[in-house]
Amino acid sequence: MKLPRRWRIAILFAAVGVYLLAARTLELRRVALPLPAAAAAIAPAVDGARLLDDVRTLASADFGGRRTGSEGSRKAQAFLQQRFAALGLIPFGAAYAAPFSFTHASIKGLLAHGKAYKTAYPAAANYIGYIAGSARPQHFIVVSAHYDHLGIKDGRLYPGADDNASGVAAMLAIAAWFKDHPPRHTIVFAAFDGEELGLQGARAFLAALPFPKAQLALDLNLDMVSHNDRNEIYVAGTRYTPALAPLVAQAAARNSVNVRLGHDRPQLLTGTVEDWTGASDHGPFHEAGVAFLYFGVEDHADYHAPSDTFAHINPAFFTSVANLLVDVAATLDAHLK
Repeated sequence: MKLPRRWRIAILFAAVGVYLLAARTLELRRVALPLPAAAAAIAPAVDGARLLDDVRTLASADFGGRRTGSEGSRKAQAFLQQRFAALGLIPFGAAYAAPFSFTHASIKGLLAHGKAYKTAYPAAANYIGYIAGSARPQHFIVVSAHYDHLGIKDGRLYPGADDNASGVAAMLAIAAWFKDHPPRHTIVFAAFDGEELGLQGARAFLAALPFPKAQLALDLNLDMVSHNDRNEIYVAGTRYTPALAPLVAQAAARNSVNVRLGHDRPQLLTGTVEDWTGASDHGPFHEAGVAFLYFGVEDHADYHAPSDTFAHINPAFFTSVANLLVDVAATLDAHLK
C-alpha cells in the first residue's frame, strides 16, 4: 500500500533530522580531543607586555572601532606604519600602504528605510611588509590579520579587541620573533582592511600580488585569538592540506594551549557544525588554490558586540596563544618546501 504523501514527507524530514543529528554528534566527537599539549610551554616566549599593549591601543576609544574609511581606521594605519617600521619590515615598493577601493552592498541597507544599499569605500588600505628569507627568498609565507572592525553604530562603539586587534597583535609578535630569528622563506606580514565588509583586503591583495602566485606557499591567518575561557583554540585548513596537520601538532606539543582541528568541513557533512573555510581572510586564499591555516576561537558573548573590549580578553590565554602561533610559524618555515 502506498503511504499518503504527508507521511512520506514526515518520514523524509525525520530521516534528515536523524542524519544531521548523527553527523553533528560524530563531528563534535572528532574535534572533542585536543592535540597533545605540554604541561607547561617550552616554546619561545613573546614579549607579553608589548603584545597586550598593541591590543589595548587598537581597541581604545581613540581608534573608534577602526571601521574602514573612518578616522579611527586612519589612526590604525598610522599605528601599523609605526610598528612595521620599528620592526624593520621591508615594503613591496615605496610604502607599506597598499590602497584599494571597493563598493559594499548591504542587504540590511536594502531592507531598512533611509539606509544605502551600496556604499563606496574609495580609501581602503592594506599594510604589507616582509622579512626576506635566507634560504628560500623566492618562496613566500603570508601571515595575515585584519585590522578593521565595525566602528560606531547607532552611537555605540564596537572596539573589536578580540576581533581583531588580537590577530594584529599576534601577527606583530610573530614579526618581532622573525626579526631576531631570520626565516628560511620570505615571510610576508599583511594587515588587511575591509574584512568585515566582505574580505575585501584579502581579495585586493591577491588581485595584485607583489610576487608570482606560484611562489606563495601558505596563508597563516589570525582572527580572534585572545578570548576563550576553556584554554582552547581551533585551527582550520588541515582538511584541505593534510600534510600541515603534523606540523601544527609539533607546535601544539610544545605549548600548553588546547589546539583543536576542525571547522573546515562542509556543514552538510557535519550536521550544521560551522564551516569556517570562508569565514575570514584565508577564504580568498583558499578560493585561489592557496593552502591556509586559520587560527581562531569559537564565537563568544562579546563577538560583534560593544563589549568586545580589552578588559574582556584573557591575557594569560592570549599570551600562550601568541607563543603557540610563533611556534607554528617557525615550524612551517622550517619544514615547508
